[in-house]
Amino acid sequence: MSDDPIVDATPSRGGRWVEPPAKPLTDAATSLVEGSSFCVSGSNGDLEPFRQQGLFVRDTRMISTWRLLVDNAPLEPLATIPTEPYECTFVTRAVPRPGHDDATVVVERRRLVGAGMRDDVTVRNFGTETAGLVVSVEAETDFADLFEVKEGRNPHHARIRHHASGNELVFMLEHAGGSRGVRIRASGAHASSRMLSFTVAVPAQSSWSTTIEVLPIIDEDELEAAFPTTRPVAEAVAARRMQLWRDRVPEVRVGSSRLQQALDHSERDLGALRIVDQDHAEDEVVAAGAPWFMALFGRDSLLTSWMSISMAPHVALGTLRTLARLQGRRTDLMTEEAPGRILHEVRVGMDTTLALGGGRVYYGSIDSTPLFVMLADEALRWGAPRQEIEALLPAVDAALDWLRSPAVSGRLGFVEYQRSTDRGLLHQGWKDSHDAISFSDGTSARTPIALAEVQGYTYGAFRARAHLADVFGDPAAAQVWSARAEDLRERFDAAFWLPDHSRYAIALDGDARQVDALASNMGQCLWTGIVREDRAAQVAAAMLDPDLFTGFGVRTLARSMRAFNPVSYHNGSVWPHDTTLIAAGLARYGLLDEAATVMDGLLDTACAFGGRLPELFCGFDRGSTACPIPYPAACTPQAWAAASPFQLLRTALQLEPCLPHGVVHARPVSAAIGTVHLAGLDLGGAPVTIDADTEHVTIDGLPDGVRLVGASDEPGCTWHARPGRPGRPA
Repeated sequence: MSDDPIVDATPSRGGRWVEPPAKPLTDAATSLVEGSSFCVSGSNGDLEPFRQQGLFVRDTRMISTWRLLVDNAPLEPLATIPTEPYECTFVTRAVPRPGHDDATVVVERRRLVGAGMRDDVTVRNFGTETAGLVVSVEAETDFADLFEVKEGRNPHHARIRHHASGNELVFMLEHAGGSRGVRIRASGAHASSRMLSFTVAVPAQSSWSTTIEVLPIIDEDELEAAFPTTRPVAEAVAARRMQLWRDRVPEVRVGSSRLQQALDHSERDLGALRIVDQDHAEDEVVAAGAPWFMALFGRDSLLTSWMSISMAPHVALGTLRTLARLQGRRTDLMTEEAPGRILHEVRVGMDTTLALGGGRVYYGSIDSTPLFVMLADEALRWGAPRQEIEALLPAVDAALDWLRSPAVSGRLGFVEYQRSTDRGLLHQGWKDSHDAISFSDGTSARTPIALAEVQGYTYGAFRARAHLADVFGDPAAAQVWSARAEDLRERFDAAFWLPDHSRYAIALDGDARQVDALASNMGQCLWTGIVREDRAAQVAAAMLDPDLFTGFGVRTLARSMRAFNPVSYHNGSVWPHDTTLIAAGLARYGLLDEAATVMDGLLDTACAFGGRLPELFCGFDRGSTACPIPYPAACTPQAWAAASPFQLLRTALQLEPCLPHGVVHARPVSAAIGTVHLAGLDLGGAPVTIDADTEHVTIDGLPDGVRLVGASDEPGCTWHARPGRPGRPA
């Protein structure tokens, strides 16, 4: 292809390595997702490069421009009809025909997205005479890395070759990190430069159709069409994967229409976000979210697995096995890899220099590692095969060794972070924007930083290891880890409690000062159980105070703080997963009315967003805005948000299995939920049915030796029990 035209692109590299916020997506943007591939388009189905749109496969934008034209004019959107996470129909109309006031030509474009894209185009002529039309598709690619698109940088690739021949266009890029290409073809089309054209005559009250395929080429290998034209769509791999997912997850019916709508959306979204490593296809994990995070993220996959374990325990196991395979083995300052550390993210784009740490795997997360240990124990409680969890114990112990290493917790005795180079994230908790951790006066906290919720995760990890030791017959180790957990709990309270404010600090900074801002962080400390029982009511009061609680959810930062900004990423916005875990924590300490208030606000939020919780939304007061205000760059769908309704249902039922000890804890639900019917819940391989209302709860099909434990019964799972809270997790 040496004689093909060359498209020049000006190199442009950013020098900033704290995670920059994504630029807002355009109004009415439509996202289609299948595995790690996704497409973001406008409401008429077109893709515009300067609006952060495109078809993305393996972290590369394969199509940057895609315009469907009739007589060289764009189409006006009429409706967008999504049918599956990977499928949508765009209904549009052409400009009016000569001599007509109204358009008589309607164009329907059914789009299917997988590892590539397929557009089924149907042109309908509602006029009274034959319409002579030129239908064309203008296509272009820049092979931009996902980071370049997200951050609004110009792609730095210098040589993109293309050629047109017969009915197809081919674009190719050679790069030091590998080659990328794309083939665009359509039967009956005429290819010229960057366009496929059809000259057609559509009879009155009739239609004309064609199919346009986009086939990515990765390192000179053309990917198989995700939706072959030779087979029904229902037989495509993506469609069969989604059907298998639906067949596998339990049937859920609840009395609350708000919760039911959210659960239905979440089932679809989590199914769409699943990705696999082809070398380990049995291990499904969940990508963090579309459009910018369609990759494996440690923290996101672990929390998502925890919150959705009632629906998909196999995903929890797949996540654990995958992260264990990628666990740190050596010390690397650039990628922040360390022995035992669990990764932050994996990227598969061509140019690793654009990724955090300059490598395919980046480890700069402080909380992925304790969450990994917590999830291993949680999976066992839900009935994961003992041999599966036992095989993970070396990875669990390596993770704990890292948490207790001098580099991580040697300075103050608390787990803390500080990036090793400027190529990493400045902040390495879940609030990882560059300005996320500040004092009440707005002053940024200086690293190294020990976050409050991370101490809670570490406490949970120690308790988890104690329970694992107990189950696997090592009572001495169980006592050691239980003692370490209680020691951390006492030291945490002494170091983080702010007596003048009756709340916990969000962190200790590099000078061991208490970072005194009022934020949501301590709410998650309720979830993990590190909060002293006599402090729980005070923490709850802070969470429900209008300073933090908007009426729709809990703000990341209180409005009275100097750094508060309701339209920021982490300084006053509301994250549904955060609010969900806070509700679970409130219920854990018996603060059921407070938990119900928080859940009610979040369900109203879901209803306002059509049943699909966003990644985050703006932190305006409910009294000043009748509905929650969207955050412009929020991911949709997003894994944490999609898992949240399942966790809300679990909190409503107070559902806590501990199969190694032969018990399942559950309670009747509130009047706001009304009734619950869960059929096909997987507990230790047994399909279980749960029915609950405001007075009763029953479970049918429990494995032999497992019994239902209610509120007044003795807890059967000592390592999970909290003083004064029978059967609740520790």
